[in-house]
Amino acid sequence: MTWLRNGWYAAMWSQDLRPGTPTPRTLLGEDMVLIRAPDGSVSALQDRCPHRFAPLHLGSVCGDGRLLRCNYHGLEFDMQGRCVRNPHGDGRRPAGLQVRRYAAVEKHTVIWVWPGEQEPDLSAIPDYSLLDRADPGVTSMRDHLEMNVDYRLVVDNLLDLSHVSFLHDGILGNAQTVDAQIDLQEAGQSLTVSRYMPDVPPPGLFDMLFRRDGEPVDLWASMRWTAPCNLLNDAGVKAVGDAREQGTGIYGIHLLTPQTERSTLYHFVAIRQNPLPFPEAEKEAIGRKLGELRRYAFAEQDEPMIRGQQRAIDRASAPLSPTLLSIDAGPVRYRRILDRLIAQEGPPPAPG
Repeated sequence: MTWLRNGWYAAMWSQDLRPGTPTPRTLLGEDMVLIRAPDGSVSALQDRCPHRFAPLHLGSVCGDGRLLRCNYHGLEFDMQGRCVRNPHGDGRRPAGLQVRRYAAVEKHTVIWVWPGEQEPDLSAIPDYSLLDRADPGVTSMRDHLEMNVDYRLVVDNLLDLSHVSFLHDGILGNAQTVDAQIDLQEAGQSLTVSRYMPDVPPPGLFDMLFRRDGEPVDLWASMRWTAPCNLLNDAGVKAVGDAREQGTGIYGIHLLTPQTERSTLYHFVAIRQNPLPFPEAEKEAIGRKLGELRRYAFAEQDEPMIRGQQRAIDRASAPLSPTLLSIDAGPVRYRRILDRLIAQEGPPPAPG
């Protein structure tokens, strides 16, 4: 198995779940339907009616927003997954008329789902509190895209930021940022990979956020991975020799939702850190450009490359093992942590 079942996964941005609208999601190969009640609470149920297996996301929210009706034969379920109404015959509700309920929590403007069978650990939700207090004026749109790849390849990509010097040349990196001081810090179920590149020309995105003169800067970029697949990027520039607090940059949030073994929903947003006091019109333009550049880098540069990797892996006549370089320390270390956690969890229960 490639999935850790007992952990928190980002199902969607909170803003995208509307009251009264059953919304489908697939997580670890399981189809779910998410519902927001009138009081704002969130529920996640298996997206399969136990009667004839119709998808519940094609149903209707009823009962003052607290019931979900299967629109195939009219069975109604509460937010715990219990059948509360059978409109047929004597209304008897057999014991099998139950829908699995998953633990779901709304925190840091994200809806998190715990697909495993163990008791959910609320303290294990990664700390993205900066999303709670971020000024909307310095926050890019909460975006997402679908990649038809194994989620672990996306984590590999994010934990090896040496690729930005080539794949994102001119936007996030350049030829002078290849050589970097690399540091790894492991803490529990988390790993941070940091790169420091002193006295280099600023890549385009960071020059836009800073002095806009192309003059050398000190550039930093760290990526924190928290199991199973939630990441936080801290990247920025400062004048050569200055303290980091005098510079500017972004916090980039990357939340991966493994849908199937070859499909990943990739959620991302950026928050400017220590933004410089540009005129209001320029700040708005920077915000738009920041979102556009990041989406272009992920959708038009990362996605085709990672999809090509996946194709090569799937078409190989035998399992492939990469020839590793020094830059692969982060991906190798996180995979060891993840594999250990999956092994400790044991095999999943038989499908129900």
